[in-house]
Amino acid sequence: MTEHKAVLFLCTGNSCRSQMAEGYARALGGDRVTVLSAGIEAHGKNPRAIAVMAEDGVDISGQASTRLTDDMLARADVLVTVCGHADEHCPVVPGGLEKHHWPLPDPAKVRGREEEIMAEFRAVRDDIKRRVADLVDTLK
Repeated sequence: MTEHKAVLFLCTGNSCRSQMAEGYARALGGDRVTVLSAGIEAHGKNPRAIAVMAEDGVDISGQASTRLTDDMLARADVLVTVCGHADEHCPVVPGGLEKHHWPLPDPAKVRGREEEIMAEFRAVRDDIKRRVADLVDTLK
């Protein structure tokens, strides 16, 4: 029997990378995981992140952009920081919490033509999908 795990994805603003990770974890983890995402701050949802996830068949438009709370940390079995800022500013985590750090680039910071920006969003999305699939496999 598979042990149920609660996974928390943490980013700076909970607008892009952690939102995508939450979406993939929900889609790939099924009932094996409870999925949360949060930010050190809440910046709202990034429309480009929503768009590239929709291209891959995952709807994240209903997810909320939230700030990290002590309750979220207490509920989590696994914490994944998806950027350096969140990793550096994450509060002290409870003992026994499994922690991973994925140093993902922030596609929201890319400047240029729209197709260049969207290409970066897709590249980060694909990296997140691979990492989440690997993580979900380890939780089996």
